[in-house]
Amino acid sequence: MLRLRDTLTRQVREVEPRQPPHLRMYSCGPTVYRSVHIGNLRTYLLADWIKRIARSQGWQVFHVKNITDVGHMRQEMAERGGDKVIAAALAAGRTPREIAAEFEEEFHLAESLLGIEPADVFPRATDHVPQMIALIERLRERGLAYEVDGTVYFDTAAQPSYGSLSGNSLEQLQRAAGAEPDPAKRHPADFTLWRQAEPGRQLMVWDSPFGRGYPGWHIECSAMSMAYLGEELDLHTGGVDNIFPHHEDELAQSEGATGKPFVRHWVHGQHLLADGVKMAKSQGNVYTLQDLMERGFDPLAFRYLCATVRYGTRLNFTLASLAAAQRGLQRLRQLAAHGGGAADGARVERLQEEVQKALEDNLDLPRALALVWEFARAKELSGATRRAGLVGADHWLGLGLDHPSLGAPHPGEWRELANAREEERRQRDYPEADAARASLIGLGVVPEDGSAGSTYRAASALDRRHGLISSPLAIPDQRGEPDLVEVSVSIVSSGYPDDLVRCVRSLQRHRSRHSVEILAVDNDAPEVGVILNELAREDPSIRPFHADHQLGEAAARNVTLRAARGSVVLILDTGVEATGDCFTPLLEALRDPLAGAVGRWGAVSRDMREFDDSESVEVDAIDGYCLAFARRRLQEVGLLDERFRFYRMLDFHYSLTLRSFGLSQRRIPELPVVMHRHRGWEDTDPDERERLSRLNFRRFFEHWHHRPDLLLAMDPSASTHS
Repeated sequence: MLRLRDTLTRQVREVEPRQPPHLRMYSCGPTVYRSVHIGNLRTYLLADWIKRIARSQGWQVFHVKNITDVGHMRQEMAERGGDKVIAAALAAGRTPREIAAEFEEEFHLAESLLGIEPADVFPRATDHVPQMIALIERLRERGLAYEVDGTVYFDTAAQPSYGSLSGNSLEQLQRAAGAEPDPAKRHPADFTLWRQAEPGRQLMVWDSPFGRGYPGWHIECSAMSMAYLGEELDLHTGGVDNIFPHHEDELAQSEGATGKPFVRHWVHGQHLLADGVKMAKSQGNVYTLQDLMERGFDPLAFRYLCATVRYGTRLNFTLASLAAAQRGLQRLRQLAAHGGGAADGARVERLQEEVQKALEDNLDLPRALALVWEFARAKELSGATRRAGLVGADHWLGLGLDHPSLGAPHPGEWRELANAREEERRQRDYPEADAARASLIGLGVVPEDGSAGSTYRAASALDRRHGLISSPLAIPDQRGEPDLVEVSVSIVSSGYPDDLVRCVRSLQRHRSRHSVEILAVDNDAPEVGVILNELAREDPSIRPFHADHQLGEAAARNVTLRAARGSVVLILDTGVEATGDCFTPLLEALRDPLAGAVGRWGAVSRDMREFDDSESVEVDAIDGYCLAFARRRLQEVGLLDERFRFYRMLDFHYSLTLRSFGLSQRRIPELPVVMHRHRGWEDTDPDERERLSRLNFRRFFEHWHHRPDLLLAMDPSASTHS
C-alpha cells in the first residue's frame, strides 16, 4: 500500500481515501504573474509521481490544481494591498487577465514538456470569488473572523489548533511579529481573508458584504478545493515554503468554517537549491524550463534529476548535475531502443513489482531508478526483455524512455579524424586525443570510449557546450602551487564587451617589464565569450573561462582565484582602466608582511552598518573595483564566500576577514587607474539592486556585527594618514 510522509502528524503513514476507490487530491498551483521556475516545477513533479503510483492502488484520482490570478504570492503582499498582476499589467499597458492568461499558458506548456499529466480541473481564483465570499461569511457567523474598516481578518486565537501543521505557537508568532504589527489586527498571526480596496484601485476588485475589495491569498485555495472536492480532501500537496503561512492558514479557515477535518494527508516537497542556495529572484539564480532548453537540455533530464533524490530532501541544482542527468537519460533510452529476441515476461513483471514497491514506500524514486539501472545493465537479458521492462517501469517514472535515442552521425569527413584519435589513444597521446575529441564535437560527432573501443553518436546541443564550467570546482585548485608570474589579474564580465576590451588593453599597454597573467571569466555572456577568445588568441597570457550559466559574483571570482599562479592577485572590475604602470606600486605595497589588501579606493565605518568612501591611506575595507592581495593569503583565509552572489559587500567581507588575521587595508591614492561607469550596477533594476544589496548586507552584518574591534574607529592604536 502507498505510504507517504504526512506533514501534520510528522509520520510516514498509509494513504487512506475517505471514499475508496476515489482519491480526491488538491495541489497548490502557480501564481501567474511571471514564468514558473524549476523550483516550482519540482513540486508539481511530486504531485505527478504520487498520482501515477496512486492509480496502481486501483484508485480513481480526481486532481484539482488552482491557478492564482489575483496575485497574492506571499502573505505580506496581501497585507500591504500589493498585487503584482496589476503592477505588471499596468506597466505593460495590458489587462491583468491578459497577463495572467499568457503565463498560465506558459505554465501548462512547461508541465507538458516535463511529462506532468494535467489535473482534472484548473480553477482560476478570479472565477471563484463568490465562493470565497461565502466561506468568509461562514467564518464570521462562527465567530472566527472580524472586520476592521472593510478588511476581514481570521482570528487565530479563536482556533485552538492553529499552528499544528507548521509547529508554530501563537506565542512564537507574537515574538516574531516585529516592532510594528498591523494595528488593526487583534493578534500578529491573524491573516487577511478580505482586503478593502485601496483608494483609486479599479482593477481586480469585487463587491462584497464587507465592502468593495479583493480576497486574501489563503481563502482562495480553501474555496476552490471545496468547490470541486468537497469539504474533506484525501491528499493535499505543495512545497515546504507553503506550509507556513499558506497551508497553516488554509487549514485553520477550512476547519473553522466546516467543523470537519480538512485534509487526511498533507505532503510537501523540499526546496530546490541552485548553486547551494534557495532558488529565488532576489538571489539572481532563477531558472525556467525555457532557460534550460535554450542551453540544449531535454526537459525530461530535469525530471530525471529530480528522481535522483527523495522528495523530502533538498536538491542542489547545477547545470553540471543536469548534464549528468541528461547523459543518464540518453543512455537509458539507448538501452531501451534495441528490442531484439524474445521477451522474458517473468523478468519484466518482477522489475515492475520491485519498482512499484519502491514507489509505494514514501515515493522512493532513487531506489526505483537504481532498480531500473540494474535491470538495464543486466547482460543476460534479451533486447526485447530490456525494452519491455524499461518502458513498463517508465509508466511510473515518466522519463520518456521510449523516445528515440540520439542516432549515429551521418557519414562524412569526421571518420578520418576519429581514426586518427583512436590511434592517438592507442599511443597514449591523450592531449592530442582530447583535442581531436573537441574537434569531433565541433563536427557534430561525440566519441564514447569503452573497454571494447570507441563508438560514435550524433552530438546534441548539450554536447556542443563541452568545455563550459558550472562552478569553481571545475577548475584545478592551484593555491598550493608555486608562483609562476608576478601578478594574476582577475576579471569577471557578465556583459559590456567594450568595457572588457578597454580594461584588458589598458593592462597590456602598461604591464611593462612585469610578468602578468589575465584570468577572465565570461559569465554566461555569449558576446563577451567571442571577444574574450579573440583576445586570448592574440595574447597567450590571457586565459579565458566560460561559464555555462551566470555564476554569482563570488563564485565567478573564485574560478580565477583557484587558477591563479601569480605572487599577487589583482581583482579588477571591467569599468576600471589602467592609465599607467599600476603593477609596480601594488607589488611594492604588498611586500609589507602585515599588508592584507591594497587598492585605489577604500571605505571606513563606525558601526558596521554604514560604510563611507575614505581618502585616508588606512581604511577598513578596500573596494572590489580594484583590490589586490598576496596570493598566499588564499591559503590562510580561504576563497571568497560564494553566498555573496552580488558584488556589493563581498569586498568588505573579504577585507574584514583579512583584518581579523591582523592584516591592514591600505589605499594607494596615486595608483594610476580610473573608474568609468559601473554599468552592471547602473543597469540593474533599482528595486532588484536594493534587494540584492540588502541581502548581502544582512549576510555581512550577521557575520561581523560582534567584531567592532576590527574597525579603525574602534581601535585606539590605529593611526590614520591623509
